[in-house]
Amino acid sequence: MLELRNVTKTVGGADHIRDVSLELRHGTLNVLLGPTLSGKTTLMRLMAGLDVPTEGSVRFDGADVTGVPVQRRNVAMVYQQFINYPAMTVYENIASPLRVAGAARETIDREVRRAAGILRLTPFLERTPLQLSGGQQQRTALARAIVKNASLVLLDEPLANLDYKLREELRAELPRIFAETGAIFVYATTEPHEALLLGGNTATLAEGRVTQYGPTIEVFRDPVDLVTARTFADPPLNTIVLRKEGHAFVLDGGSRLPVPADLSGIADGAYTIGFQPHHLSLAKPDPGAVPIRAVVSVTEVTGSESFVHLSFAGERWVMLTPGVKLFEPEESLEVFIDPRHLLVFDGSGRAVRSAARAAA
Repeated sequence: MLELRNVTKTVGGADHIRDVSLELRHGTLNVLLGPTLSGKTTLMRLMAGLDVPTEGSVRFDGADVTGVPVQRRNVAMVYQQFINYPAMTVYENIASPLRVAGAARETIDREVRRAAGILRLTPFLERTPLQLSGGQQQRTALARAIVKNASLVLLDEPLANLDYKLREELRAELPRIFAETGAIFVYATTEPHEALLLGGNTATLAEGRVTQYGPTIEVFRDPVDLVTARTFADPPLNTIVLRKEGHAFVLDGGSRLPVPADLSGIADGAYTIGFQPHHLSLAKPDPGAVPIRAVVSVTEVTGSESFVHLSFAGERWVMLTPGVKLFEPEESLEVFIDPRHLLVFDGSGRAVRSAARAAA
């Protein structure tokens, strides 16, 4: 198990990582999700031993490894910007960790060819990295990590430079590949949909803090605060500040959203509600859905889906709807909000939860 205990990393008086505590177990996939400069890469460098925390400690299988350099740890790392040995062939690049470890020639050949097959590199084994495309070079770096059989595998946005089809295939393959080794697998990404596709556990990061950690789908569906909910939303989370009066949230213009049954006991007053773009719809999804009038700003058609940007009560929302939908700017449009999917936050941005949900 990899343990980070109250880890802080300060550089030039600024906290790049602040008071992070995590426990990552063998055989698990752990996603670090957050925007650029949220601290993902710094956190991975601390896990690997490339950096030493300013405060706190790092432990691996019970041993304190806070000051142990990366060369003395069984760690494999792959970055978005691939790193290969330019004078070596693809075969020798992949084989290099095994040669350093003193593996037998037969073992090296078997493992190199297995990894090359997984990553579709077999036809390129005798080429040098400069004779490869960028995607092929990144796959070479991934193959080198696969053969190393490391206890800790750190992937920092490793698929960003690959074509769409290969990226989707590897997203499905990577968790299985590394889970079979019993390694702790840590994958950094800025993309919420990538975290959902990978599954496992997710730690959301914002400004150097881990805001939440747990099973990926639970963090997505039940964020502990508004910062986490916004981190785990792409397109951006739709939000609006309104008042609870009795059993309803009152929207601008008098529309009333029923308060979810499990939150019926919360006090009247001001709250922020949030909902995902796919929970705003053109058709009434449920008898309890509430219609409102919004104004179209712009429509983006991707082919199978359309993103309709809306303005309502001074807020900018996005609706994700299936198919091709074309609306004119400034057009008035009736859309539906489904109260079953509301996220509710208090004045400090903390999620408002029933006792049952908080204990779950």
